[in-house]
Amino acid sequence: MRTYQQKTAETQHDWFIVDATGHRLGTLAVRIARALSGRTKPTWTPHIDDGDHVVVINAEKVELAPRKWTQKVYHRHSGFPGGLRTETAAQVRDKYPERLIERAVRGMLATNRMRDVLLNRLSVYAGPDHPHAAQKPEPLT
Repeated sequence: MRTYQQKTAETQHDWFIVDATGHRLGTLAVRIARALSGRTKPTWTPHIDDGDHVVVINAEKVELAPRKWTQKVYHRHSGFPGGLRTETAAQVRDKYPERLIERAVRGMLATNRMRDVLLNRLSVYAGPDHPHAAQKPEPLT
């Protein structure tokens, strides 16, 4: 019996939609990362890009544990002296609710050259409207 190796020409990128309303951030990020990397498909091959497109709606309604809204801190640095900026999860949700999901999914993906390619297939929207209706995305189960 020979081991199946998928070819790049055989890949198919499907479209999925996820409603973030009422879902925990970490659990949702794991499901999205697995769909983006293609690990949910039986033909998954580590060195082939077989991931799907994922559209996330209602990102502002994602849930965290009550204390994490104030205790979870995001850091970024400008590269200049004194350029460290910190924000709590609640501050990020109020300004840019999409970034919570984008950063969580980024942390769930493998740190290699494929990560940015996979993240280009992730579309996150704060509200229920999205411009990807023509692709007919199916619900991610």
